[in-house]
Amino acid sequence: MSTAVAVGVFDGLHLGHQQILGRALASARAHSSRTVVVSFDPHPDLVLAKSFQAMPPLTPLPEKRERLEAMGIDHLEVLPFTRELAALAPEEFVDRHLVLPFAPHTLVVGENFALGRGRAGNVPRLAEIGRSRGFEVQAVPLLEIDGSAVTSTRIRALLAEGRVAESARLLGRRYALSGVVVTGDAIGRTLGVPTANLRLHEERVVPGNGIYAVWTRIEGESGWRPGAMSIGVRPTFGGQHRTLEVHLLDWSGELPGRSLEVEFAEWIRPEVEFDGPEALQAAMREDLVEVRRRLSEARAV
Repeated sequence: MSTAVAVGVFDGLHLGHQQILGRALASARAHSSRTVVVSFDPHPDLVLAKSFQAMPPLTPLPEKRERLEAMGIDHLEVLPFTRELAALAPEEFVDRHLVLPFAPHTLVVGENFALGRGRAGNVPRLAEIGRSRGFEVQAVPLLEIDGSAVTSTRIRALLAEGRVAESARLLGRRYALSGVVVTGDAIGRTLGVPTANLRLHEERVVPGNGIYAVWTRIEGESGWRPGAMSIGVRPTFGGQHRTLEVHLLDWSGELPGRSLEVEFAEWIRPEVEFDGPEALQAAMREDLVEVRRRLSEARAV
């Protein structure tokens, strides 16, 4: 059976990616066929970079698979990205990884997409290959918001600066992470603001250090609860390791061992070293007032 195929890394599945995938879905409907996404892992930039630099994903593979399925994508094919794969001639890549397994009637990519040796497989080359193999190439223009292209790189930069509300505009949803609650040092409890220490389920981008207004969902519950999140090293107590701590507003109970999902709504302030516990405690009380105000204006979804 022939298919509509979209090819790309699709890290973040942001609004620009959603336009590409929407085009593939529309083509599949028009041909009464299936929709396939061909993606890569690890990220090609990690493999091809001259110097290795860790780059955790915006959407780890399990989340990517789940979100694609929710969009109506029938199949996600993840190709292990290697230098050998990158060195294939565009025709060989298309024949081996697209035509043979999926028999595409349509190939959908972003307008700046390229594959194969020396990135020779750009849109004009792919269109030429498609004509000889019986498929059409549709190139989707880059989506622009506020005068700049929506890209994973741009979203990463916003998150690194704590600008989670702006990143949400590009993603089409709030940025989220999830993890299991582990036992911490109970510093928050001694200050009157008990926190849940989060250990992420998968490696992924974590927003910059600071205090955030967040929505939280406890494993086994359907509703979202308001919360405040601290990301950082706890400099007031001489911390050395980065921690993720969440305080659930107006809630008490035991969370260790349970999973917690967190959606970032608003940046509140940067992480600051205070003169001592009393000054930190006063700041935390002010933070919670501000978090309540912000979340009262941002409905949980």
